[in-house]
Amino acid sequence: MKTLWCLTLILAAPLAGCGPLDDDEKGTGELNVNSRYTVESVHVNGGNFRLPEPLRILINSFVGEKFDRSALDKVADRLRADLHVTDVKISVTRGSDPEHVSVEFQVKPQTFDLLMGRSLYASKEGWSGEGGATVNVHGNGITFGLLSDGDSMLERYAGIRAKFERKNVGTDRLHLRFEFESYHEQWNLATLDAAQPGEIYRTRQVYSPMATVVIFQPLELDFGVSFARLRVPFSAPIQTEGGGAAAAKTESSNAVVSTLRYHQRWGSEHGQEQQEVNASYGIEAGSNLLDTDQVFTRHLLRGRYKNRHARNTVEVGFLSGVLHGNAPLYQRFALGDSTTLRGWNKFDLDPLGGSHVIHGSIDYGYRFLQVFYDAGAVWDRVQDREPKQSAGVGFKKECFQLAVAFPLRSGRATPIFYAGMKF
Repeated sequence: MKTLWCLTLILAAPLAGCGPLDDDEKGTGELNVNSRYTVESVHVNGGNFRLPEPLRILINSFVGEKFDRSALDKVADRLRADLHVTDVKISVTRGSDPEHVSVEFQVKPQTFDLLMGRSLYASKEGWSGEGGATVNVHGNGITFGLLSDGDSMLERYAGIRAKFERKNVGTDRLHLRFEFESYHEQWNLATLDAAQPGEIYRTRQVYSPMATVVIFQPLELDFGVSFARLRVPFSAPIQTEGGGAAAAKTESSNAVVSTLRYHQRWGSEHGQEQQEVNASYGIEAGSNLLDTDQVFTRHLLRGRYKNRHARNTVEVGFLSGVLHGNAPLYQRFALGDSTTLRGWNKFDLDPLGGSHVIHGSIDYGYRFLQVFYDAGAVWDRVQDREPKQSAGVGFKKECFQLAVAFPLRSGRATPIFYAGMKF
């Protein structure tokens, strides 16, 4: 009997580490549940892609360390962002040794993705919206979209966007993309009354070959060229040989474009705390070397900091820009939309936009409740610079937002209402 008992123990020993995790050993997201386990191996499966080198190093650094669910959640967030996928699941199984586990990030690649980019209703400007579809084939992304936007610029522009993107060109630090945009323009009466002959265009087409270089995580550099064609009406009809009137001419606005971007995030969307920093500096320079009718230089600096602790969220934003030379109206700065000086009408501030802009904002959110404060100015001449302020309150749940904003000024203040998704 004693011999039979010993034989049973010997046969059962290899199976001791092969059973499923019990309830206390499963990854439930709490830090103390699996902290006694050591990570034996980490794998990323489910897609035909190359991991960026910094991300690969980060993933391999978990091997030999104690299991930390919150740290793995952060890596899953980065995989979603860097690989442009919507679903990353973490699977934890027993390792080959006792008190060891194997971790697998299961990435679900998306060949076809239907996108709803943005939908917004503003009581002054009406509806704005965009949407599109993306197809990913062997590391190449092809996107086609439709939009009508009366919020972000002086004009309402409606038309199509198309983009081809190669996310890995010999190395995961170099991306290429080619973008094409074609729009028809509609103008506010205040802009038409204030504009000079030749400033108003009927259509706008832009072709932009661009490259992105990952200098080091989290710093990236975009550079390329923007070729724009503007269909501009003549101030007076010109008779053609056939007896008709040539109603418009074509002008070009070609520029070298470069943007330096910094994006860093600490914490996880699943954790109690999260911080995020986004900053960018962009420059566009239209030169005669590019055979352009518009010679200008445009600088724009942006920054945004977000801090979330439990149910409290604080966001602080800043932008500053300056424009020199003769630029088309879509390059001029405007405030008074759904993200800047909320509550002001941009055509009351300056119907032609300005060559200088500065703006700051602070948003505070508790659960669904949101309050915000904006301050800024847009101007051409220093003596015309007049700072404005606004404040508002609303409700925000994930990507949906409903808000009302008021301009802070003496006299009667007419509020502006905003409702929509992702604005």
